Amino acid sequence: MKYKRSAGVLLHPTSLPGSYGIGDIGPQAYRWIDFLANSNCGLWQVLPLGPTGYGDSPYQCFSAFAGNFYLVSPERLLEQELLTAADLADTPHFPADKVDYGLVIAWKLQILGRAYDRFRAARSEVLKTRFAEFCRDQAGWLDDFSLFMALKEAHHGAAWNHWEAALRDRDPIELQRAIRELSAAIERHSFWQFLFFDQWIKLREYAHLHKIALIGDLPIFVAHDSADVWSHQELFYLDHLKRPKFQAGVPPDYFSSTGQLWGNPLYRWRAHKSSGYQWWIERVRSTLNLVDLIRLDHFRGFVGYWEVPGRAKTAEKGRWVKAPGMDFFRTLKTALSDLPLIAEDLGVITPDVITLRETFGLPGMKILQFAFASDPKDQFLPHNYPAHCVVYTGTHDNDTARGWYERVPEEEKNFYRRYLNRDGSQVAWDLIRACWASVARFALAPMQDFLGLGNSARMNYPGNPSGNWAWRLQEHDLSDDLARRIAEINYVYDRTSLSRQQMYDAETG
Repeated sequence: MKYKRSAGVLLHPTSLPGSYGIGDIGPQAYRWIDFLANSNCGLWQVLPLGPTGYGDSPYQCFSAFAGNFYLVSPERLLEQELLTAADLADTPHFPADKVDYGLVIAWKLQILGRAYDRFRAARSEVLKTRFAEFCRDQAGWLDDFSLFMALKEAHHGAAWNHWEAALRDRDPIELQRAIRELSAAIERHSFWQFLFFDQWIKLREYAHLHKIALIGDLPIFVAHDSADVWSHQELFYLDHLKRPKFQAGVPPDYFSSTGQLWGNPLYRWRAHKSSGYQWWIERVRSTLNLVDLIRLDHFRGFVGYWEVPGRAKTAEKGRWVKAPGMDFFRTLKTALSDLPLIAEDLGVITPDVITLRETFGLPGMKILQFAFASDPKDQFLPHNYPAHCVVYTGTHDNDTARGWYERVPEEEKNFYRRYLNRDGSQVAWDLIRACWASVARFALAPMQDFLGLGNSARMNYPGNPSGNWAWRLQEHDLSDDLARRIAEINYVYDRTSLSRQQMYDAETG
């Protein structure tokens, strides 16, 4: 599938401004869509939208299908009379510039609990009917997820492989007993999912009304402590204690001298193939219910992945193992007809990875921050781009553009200044302009770069287990002047907003 020329902003919903400690999908999200529309942007890219677990990372979620209920808007619950003003009277004084996850989570769970209690006590048959329909339509993943979360609560947050063996191993009799005993908690978690999906789908419709498409993010691997692994143990390499027999990661690279050890269990690809990749097909379909295009994180893992022993402490010692990329994507395309995917093809890229990407016509990624460390033949320099790619100043894993410039060696800074004929005083906008001017079909930059922010605004340090994902936008940042400035570069470089129907070229791949 070939995309038309457009541009946009990378910003996770948790980074939106607001009064409740964490960005959510309430009024400020609609204001954000208005800002993008006024900027003549056609794209909004987010990180994975699942319920976060360890380290608050959107790449380590309790489910690959569920939504992050911490994003549910209290203001929207007020409008639905699921909360009252009195329910919000004890709102803590949250910091405006970052997410204090410990404070936010405790308060948000309390608020969501009150909303569920009011739903149970209400006489609104319309809402109850809609909830019942949601539960029926999403039963394929929702039933297991809600039971999983109820069991985690009953086990004080312990990972599922530390539950008693009968529940850990999904003994049918014990599962039925748990369903009876935890019925209220199960329904509560299902209701919170209903609230998330209801609010997000309405926001997506508003984005489409303003000719803005959403780019989502699908991590190749899922968290070990997740409903996915617990309910589909046959699809993952687990040992006799249900720990990862092998774990995912990457060898030493640009980001880490000891590699990156992610800890996710690896797939039994033969088991996936024997089922017709049904779990994967449903996972992609579910994501496409929330977004219009998907960035496939760690695309090279569909060709070959770095297998690290399950008890290893770093990713230095491992081996490359083949994955059934061609067969998988052929099956996926048959099931979905189109493949609205972006391949995150960074890292150790071998010819078979390129062949897989090109066979299915997927655009790859270019990161401009990577371009100035070598010479004019560097693949990340704009004059070397193919048109069918997506370019970023940087991603959530990179420093901000200004932070990058302030820490790289002088020779790298000098090559950037020579290449772009700039003096370094406006490095973020220099990189944005170079991305927008390139032949790449899509050009995106993190919101931090549009604001010219430094290292303190960085979203994530790969390899750091804590202290990430906290940066937040301020209300005054969404100024009319900035919108006009973005609209100007979108006009100058012919990257105007598109309706969803206009997103694709006549040519398909």
